[in-house]
Amino acid sequence: MGAAALFVALLVSLYGTGAALAGALNGRRNLVKSSLLSVYLSFVLVTISSAALLRAFLARDFSILYVFEYSSRALSDTYAVTAFWAGQEGSLLLWAWLLTAFAALALHRNRNRLPDMLPWATFILMLNASFFLLLLNFVTDPFAPFPGPTPADGYGLNPLLQNPGMVIHPPTLFIGYVGLTIPYAFALASLLAGRSDAQWLARTRLWTVVSWFFLGIGILLGAEWAYVELGWGGYWAWDPVENASLMPWLTATAFMHSIMIQERRGMFKAWNVGLIIITYFLILFGTFITRSGVISSVHAFGKSSLGTFFLVFMIVTLLLGLALMVWRRRLLSPEHRLHSVTSREAAFLLGDIILSAMAFSVFWGTIFPVISELVTGTQIAVGAGFYNRVNVPIALVLMALMGIGPLLAWKRSAGRSVGRDLVLPLVMAILGMIGSLAIGIRNPGTILVMSFSGLIAGSVLVELYRGAAARKDTYGPNFPIAAAKVVWGNRRRYGGYIVHLGMVLVFMGLSGAPLTEEVSGTLKPGESLAVGSYSIKYRKMQWVPFQDRLSVTTQLIAYKDGNAVGQLVPERCFYQNREDQPTSEVSILSDWKEDLYVALTGYNRDGRASFRVLVNPFVPWLWYGGYVAAFGVAVAVWPRRRKKAEPSEARGGVAP
Repeated sequence: MGAAALFVALLVSLYGTGAALAGALNGRRNLVKSSLLSVYLSFVLVTISSAALLRAFLARDFSILYVFEYSSRALSDTYAVTAFWAGQEGSLLLWAWLLTAFAALALHRNRNRLPDMLPWATFILMLNASFFLLLLNFVTDPFAPFPGPTPADGYGLNPLLQNPGMVIHPPTLFIGYVGLTIPYAFALASLLAGRSDAQWLARTRLWTVVSWFFLGIGILLGAEWAYVELGWGGYWAWDPVENASLMPWLTATAFMHSIMIQERRGMFKAWNVGLIIITYFLILFGTFITRSGVISSVHAFGKSSLGTFFLVFMIVTLLLGLALMVWRRRLLSPEHRLHSVTSREAAFLLGDIILSAMAFSVFWGTIFPVISELVTGTQIAVGAGFYNRVNVPIALVLMALMGIGPLLAWKRSAGRSVGRDLVLPLVMAILGMIGSLAIGIRNPGTILVMSFSGLIAGSVLVELYRGAAARKDTYGPNFPIAAAKVVWGNRRRYGGYIVHLGMVLVFMGLSGAPLTEEVSGTLKPGESLAVGSYSIKYRKMQWVPFQDRLSVTTQLIAYKDGNAVGQLVPERCFYQNREDQPTSEVSILSDWKEDLYVALTGYNRDGRASFRVLVNPFVPWLWYGGYVAAFGVAVAVWPRRRKKAEPSEARGGVAP
């Protein structure tokens, strides 16, 4: 049933693509309506197919090759569900399901609005859905039968993927990737329909913000998975697949900021369309390098023929978008010019350029091995040093801009006003610098991050104070209550500032990397190892059998400044069918300031064990930053009460 539903879904999506195109060109409403129904039907059919594959995993139906390769009878039901997206076939099916679901939802919500754009948006979305369904039907079939008699058991899921983070990390990333397809489709639809207004931004703003959030949280979850599962003590290695998720997040961040300028001032129209086209291109590029095998990565699916299809599709997608921009360039002319470099518009533009520069540097470092192989015949990888040397200074400039930009006025800022508003942020920046020196930090980069963090927090406080002071006649003189009401009354703006505070915590977490202390050693029971202000005392080793694995477990006692602070239990696990791929289960003692991180790297049957021990300052702040950013996004997208009358959206801004 799953394979049949998938094939019918392809036919329906192809029909929907053609019907939407014909309806848009000829203005035939019956075709437009029919194409919209095909979107809903595609979603239903892909849902049936996905449910069939999920059922096969839960039933351990090893007559299906994909189920055999990624599950086993010893695998828990939870990980049997996550095995759905562990390989090429299932992850593409998840992508197709999300794409048809999001397309159905976005088009249904706008079915009575933007009648000139709707068929074009349907055409773009169904074209993308058809591409993924073509791959699933003819290139990488998730329902391909096992060649031969049905085996009694499966090969099992990669042990590295048997982690709680992997339960939600891939779907979270996919929601971000696929969600950004919606603003991309509506941007192209707006150009195809000949519109010059910002309705496509207004109708997809929620999709942009939520997708950006899920993509960012997916990156953080991936970093946490690498931190606790890979055992090397870090959370980000500038791996090509890690970079693949970071690049579209950077350009989506720039896009999310600059759309405010178009909505408010009618500027940056070409910039915004270009950013969302580049963002979607980078999403496809990330999928290409993950599935093509052209670049080595611990996260890649391995070499396959899928890469060629994605390469062609992403090039066609990019050229189509750029060609539309050239064709419709008159529609993208700004309604206003930049009045001053000391304006909020200029700050947004500079921020966009900085984010785009970061994305380009990551893109260049990611593709450099391919270029070097084409030129010299040898693949030369770019190390973390390149990325850090380029991006750390850029990130510091971005932080300074985050502190100053919100204090600038629209059109032009008065120097005296900006100087007055900068007093508190500068004081907090100085306090951040003094505070970091007082606790013993001597790394210049870390000190600058702490200082700029104070600057950003200070500018947010100034903005909040200005808003509350301006409304004191309405909300009363009680500042906390007035501030809370100001935030609630302008949730989009202040939700964004809360996200900025979350990003400050993320930056502070990242700034601790140069301060890491590390030591490795082999201990007998009763011996100790010291690192920083900690020491760990090794007690004993145990071999613990489980249903699906054998675990070598060690116990240690951690001391800080001579006082016991907790017990550590690092392990190494040997899974069935994967005995040559032992996994490391690290043990971490965490407080608000730092992590004590211990990994078991080796052992001997006489009881000796080898450990890697790290003190990682500020790492917990990375995860705290994610929580704060999540709260900020929730505030920003919290729905408003619907107004009784809305202006007609279909009339305004249509090009002659």
